[in-house]
Amino acid sequence: MKFAPVAALLAALLVSGCASVNMASPDESSSAKQFDPPSPGHAGVYIYRNSFAGKALKKDIWIDGECIGESAPDVFFHTEVEGDKHHTIDTESEFTPNRLELMFEAGKNYFIRQFIKIGLFVGGAGLEQVTDEQGKEDIAD
Repeated sequence: MKFAPVAALLAALLVSGCASVNMASPDESSSAKQFDPPSPGHAGVYIYRNSFAGKALKKDIWIDGECIGESAPDVFFHTEVEGDKHHTIDTESEFTPNRLELMFEAGKNYFIRQFIKIGLFVGGAGLEQVTDEQGKEDIAD
């Protein structure tokens, strides 16, 4: 009966993900792609995934422990966080979440790319900060 604890763990992992998030309207998406400065005292955060690898996989993303949604290929998230503060961004991966900790300066936009990497059992995910130019180009496509 060594299989029972493993099955229980897998079942718990399957139900512990983010709730689904509604997609923005085409107008809202176009507006976010203008990359306007964030509201006063805040920093803008764009998180996206544009890689071909792992297209069938969806991975949860959290900012400061709050789930913002489940990523998919060619989908981006845009939100604002309190500026001039450290924030953590986590993504679901194969065994444990991968974390990126950054200082977000008020008045600026930040671009974070999520990428899928080959794993032992299933693909994992990682995060990296990219330049404004790279992030804007990737999201605009």
